Amino acid sequence: MLLRVESEASPAGKDLAEAVWTAVTKLYGEVGASQAGLSLVDYDEERKTGVLRVSLGSLQQVRASIATITFLSGKDAAVNVSTISGTLRTIRKKIES
Repeated sequence: MLLRVESEASPAGKDLAEAVWTAVTKLYGEVGASQAGLSLVDYDEERKTGVLRVSLGSLQQVRASIATITFLSGKDAAVNVSTISGTLRTIRKKIES
């Protein structure tokens, strides 16, 4: 899943990963978050884009959780799901284009 961050700040990848984990945990609890298999594979601070690995069974829950993120690195922010793909290779091609 390709994420785009809209914010005046340039949050670090660690901040984005923590915000996603917290959002999923708030909505679905720790069991739901652990079943999601969340992993921030790549993050570009300059472009404010990140590649998030998610288990297929938890895809809709994670998308819903991401929509609740409104604050990153001390600033107002929005995180949008830009693209979903079954492979990292396809996501990386979309980033390059």
